[in-house]
Amino acid sequence: MGTDTGDAIVVAEGIRKRFGETQALAGLDLTVPAGTVYGLLGPNGAGKSTAVRVFATLTRPDEGRATVAGFDVVRESREVRRRIGLAGQHAALDEQLTGRENLRIFGRLFHLGGARARRRADELLERFDLAFAADRLVRTYSGGMRRRLDLISSLIVSPTVLFLDEPTTGLDPRSRNEIWDTVRGLVADGTTVLLTTQYLDEADQLAQHIAVIDTGTVIASGTPDQLKATIGGRIDVVVDDVAGLDEAARALAVLAGTGAEPDVDPVNRRVSAPVGADTLALPDVVRHLDHAGVKAVDVGIRRPTLDEVFLTLTGKPAETSESTEPGRETAR
Repeated sequence: MGTDTGDAIVVAEGIRKRFGETQALAGLDLTVPAGTVYGLLGPNGAGKSTAVRVFATLTRPDEGRATVAGFDVVRESREVRRRIGLAGQHAALDEQLTGRENLRIFGRLFHLGGARARRRADELLERFDLAFAADRLVRTYSGGMRRRLDLISSLIVSPTVLFLDEPTTGLDPRSRNEIWDTVRGLVADGTTVLLTTQYLDEADQLAQHIAVIDTGTVIASGTPDQLKATIGGRIDVVVDDVAGLDEAARALAVLAGTGAEPDVDPVNRRVSAPVGADTLALPDVVRHLDHAGVKAVDVGIRRPTLDEVFLTLTGKPAETSESTEPGRETAR
């Protein structure tokens, strides 16, 4: 039977999974709070999709334990499946059927019965603004419309937890925004979303919590702001005359206090220096420069991006190619 996990809806404890000689998960520990979007980030092959497959009962872990909605993914897999939805990277739709027909088929596959499957299909099409195209063949849909239909097909049984594996790969910015709005609406209604994505701005926009995975284990976790705070930011100063660059560099070196040499750009009369996690306030920077006799025409403090956090933690830039994890496949 299900166990009480408090406010956690997905829990992983020491999950290990090997495919031949490749260790996909190497002792993964994860706790996903209920009613949130939780982002899984990591380089290609880091273990993100394997973790989702374990949670969705598509892959059995070699070691460790995982629960979803309080049910063990191995011993109580049927109970888990009753409470989850899964949208893989590639849309699982029949393009020779209409949108309405696709949803009704999914409803029947989930044993809703004919009448209930029809009602649920109509309800979802209306709610997610696809009613206007409900009776068109899916092959006539735009990429964004297909992705949205695929996503709502995973909502046929009103899942407690929805797993989204790179849901906006290949979509244009407008279609991505439509999917983001859909995800926000689901969470507002109480669904927990576990999201893997190759777009760090997507995680920044949607996720209340993020775990960075590398080599099959979590190497950092927290809110986006907490992760950004771990690496600080940068101070940028533009001086009025190139002759003031050396003085500005000395002032910034003292102000930043990181021991790193400021970057000097004579062409643009700019000096830039990293600052620690406790980022200074702009008025403090301006006062310090003024006391040092630096004549600045522009001063700015830039917070780090999630891309910079990712690069610092993993030593690799964010990937933009399809995952190469062993055993990866998509399933409803």
